[in-house]
Amino acid sequence: MPATDTIDIYHYNRAAWDRQAAQQCAWSQPVSAETIQAARRGDWQVHVTPRALPADWLPPMNPAPRILCLASAGGQQAPVLAAAGAEVTVFDASSLQLAQDEMVARRDGLTLKAVQGDMRDLSAFSDASFDCIVHPISNLYVPDVRPVWRECFRVLKHGGRLLSSFYNPVVFVGDRAPELAEQGLIRPRFKLPYSDVRDLTAQELAQKQGRGEALVFGHSLGEQIGGQLDAGFLLKGFYEDEQPQPRFLIDRFLPTFLATHAVKP
Repeated sequence: MPATDTIDIYHYNRAAWDRQAAQQCAWSQPVSAETIQAARRGDWQVHVTPRALPADWLPPMNPAPRILCLASAGGQQAPVLAAAGAEVTVFDASSLQLAQDEMVARRDGLTLKAVQGDMRDLSAFSDASFDCIVHPISNLYVPDVRPVWRECFRVLKHGGRLLSSFYNPVVFVGDRAPELAEQGLIRPRFKLPYSDVRDLTAQELAQKQGRGEALVFGHSLGEQIGGQLDAGFLLKGFYEDEQPQPRFLIDRFLPTFLATHAVKP
């Protein structure tokens, strides 16, 4: 089996997300001008899972908070927060995803800053730079999530909030053979933590790369939630959410999106 270090995951997944952005996937469809107008009037929501974030998870907009939208480009969260009154920086690996945010900013006269980079390395930002980080489902694209939590802790101010979402790791356990899904069968195949690079056969991995799909990693709850606690965060809120359009059979039986509200004490 190929080891993770035989593939440059950052550059590979950056290119894969450029392709997804060019194809206007669900996370690459910018919000409408009407949504931005409503946000300017104070009528707005932000999503890191299909349902909106609880309003009390987000910081007050007066005075303007400094918000980092981490691995969160695509013209969705960042422009809404900017229209609502926040000072927003959006950080992402994909230049085409970032271009969506910049397009909305130009279209609607918004001010936001777009920065390209690896979510595991926020050295572009000083310590205690932000009041809030919005980090929607994206850390499945890095082999080790703990550096992400450590960097989030560093760049947040004391009292700052980390609002993140990720998959319930159960989605990575089952065999994805289409014939099993057609039979209504869930067959455990993979052990957590999961890695496309390590756990797929050489043929399966080559086929996935041939399709230009991003490579993913299924982190355990110990890495996702325990990793935030180990970085120094306190967990303040948690919810589960369901997949409205199930991709996998398991999505029909339990909520497979998880979201956390963590605070830097």
